[in-house]
Amino acid sequence: MADPTLLETFPNPTPRRKYVIKHTHHEFTSVCPMTGHPDFADITVRYVADRKCVELKSLKLYFHAYRNEGIFFEAVTNKICDDLGRLLKPRKLKIISRWKARGGFTSIVKAKWKPESRPRSRKPVRRATRK
Repeated sequence: MADPTLLETFPNPTPRRKYVIKHTHHEFTSVCPMTGHPDFADITVRYVADRKCVELKSLKLYFHAYRNEGIFFEAVTNKICDDLGRLLKPRKLKIISRWKARGGFTSIVKAKWKPESRPRSRKPVRRATRK
């Protein structure tokens, strides 16, 4: 499995501004775990940074680590989302994987990252009673 420790960051040069960063990797490959055939995709990382940005060479090496990995489209998209979300802790993050046609199908998988929230204490709901 691709190791998230391959990913490196640098400080956001303008942390007070909300701006969109979008990177697309056109040479993503992995392997279908059912057939062993190669799968090809464009992976787009779209985020609004908070304090950290991802360094592109490390992102490329991280993506290349999937090359011989048997993993489903849905799993790889969500793993990338989780790994980058945990690392960057961005204001917003969306991963879009566009898989090339194989067997007559193209597939698009989208995943959004949300910080894990703390459980809220539930206050009892007061219901009006009829008299």
